[in-house]
Parts: sequence; structure tokens; C-alpha cells
Amino acid sequence: MLPPDGSALPLLRDLVERGVIRVLDLAFVHKDAAGSLVGVDVADVGFGDGVDITLFAEAESGLLDDADRLEAGRALEPGCSAAILVYENRWAAPFATALRRNGAELVAAGRIPMQSILTSLDID
Repeated sequence: MLPPDGSALPLLRDLVERGVIRVLDLAFVHKDAAGSLVGVDVADVGFGDGVDITLFAEAESGLLDDADRLEAGRALEPGCSAAILVYENRWAAPFATALRRNGAELVAAGRIPMQSILTSLDID
């Protein structure tokens, strides 16, 4: 597994700047060689030249808590790191408001993992 290099952050930044999403929480965790989980402050993440994460340094809505970090850490192998992202699809609120105005009610929501979509479409 390759160490994180921050190459996805410009894509995330683009989504934010275009108003597609709003980042509510962004946290980084690392599982050390002994298996202990360590939180990493967003401002302390060093990805090298050209990767600016200051846009996300204040993304702390309170929706993400220590239990969420521990849950994410369970999926990590020792020596690996992860980013935990909580975001809002900006299109969803106006859409849900329009539905409610017409008497509709959202009763469930979900997410299909990308790998499942690719597998069902037979794309690798």
C-alpha cells in the first residue's frame, strides 16, 4: 500500500469550490506498528509541495466523534493511515425541500460503495 500523497485533495477542493459538496468534517488517523490508533491534526498533515489543506483545517462540525475514529481505525492495518470525510451533497437540501413542499417524505437514504458499482457494471 502506498503512503498518502494528498493527490485526491485538489479534487475534493474542486468539489467544494464548485459548490457540489460542503465538507463538514475531515479527520486523519494513523495506526502505528503496535496497533494503536493516533489522531492526526489536519493542520499537521504534510503531503509535500503544492498540496494545500488549509481549506479543510476548520472542517469540524462535531458529527464525527472518537467512536467514528475508532471504527475507522479497526479497518486499518498497522502502519497505515486514513482520512475520514463527512460531507453534504449541496444539491440534496433544495431537492429534499422541494419534495417536502409537495408532500413527499424521505424515509431512507444510503450509499453504494464504488467497488460494488464497478463490479455490477463489470468495470475494473
